[in-house]
Amino acid sequence: MIDNLSFEPKTTALLLMDFQKMVVDSYAVDKEALLGRVKRLAVAARNSGAMVIYVVVGFQPGYPEISGRNAIFSSLKAAGLLATGHPSGEIHPELTPQPGDAVVTKQRVSAFTGTNLDMILRSNNIETLLLAGILTQGVVLSTVRHASDMDYRAVVVADGCSDKDPEVQRVLMEKIFPLQARVAMVEEVIGALA
Repeated sequence: MIDNLSFEPKTTALLLMDFQKMVVDSYAVDKEALLGRVKRLAVAARNSGAMVIYVVVGFQPGYPEISGRNAIFSSLKAAGLLATGHPSGEIHPELTPQPGDAVVTKQRVSAFTGTNLDMILRSNNIETLLLAGILTQGVVLSTVRHASDMDYRAVVVADGCSDKDPEVQRVLMEKIFPLQARVAMVEEVIGALA
């Protein structure tokens, strides 16, 4: 039996990961519905007093952070995408950060690798992370694993995540994530934050 989902908003943060216009347009499944759910979740998190943190991919001009050995990011460098100031890196307008929200810029798949995310979380006494993002097999998987190893309580918001491969999405939500995180739906999380 699964216990009821509950949060202490003051020690909870919602991570909205890679909800950048280019990523949403290229990789989100049923993007309008996804954005609508995630927007409701962000409003509920703010209203409850939980912290909202956007995690975005961004690189300096010239891409000094990208090695030619990095298979994932070297293609972004070749295409000139997600550099600071480039339109491809903008957060989707449906999810514009609000006053009080934090924005963390990353140069790798995990929201933690090489960023100040852990410092922000610990400085704000955050213990529970609500994870929503695109792609589930990318940023969500890497961040869940990292968060678990750092002793955060992780909750994957299943319908706040998207992956082009429905079988990968299913396996992650049903078999992989439950080993290190709680998996819940947007409406369940909103109810627990209320």
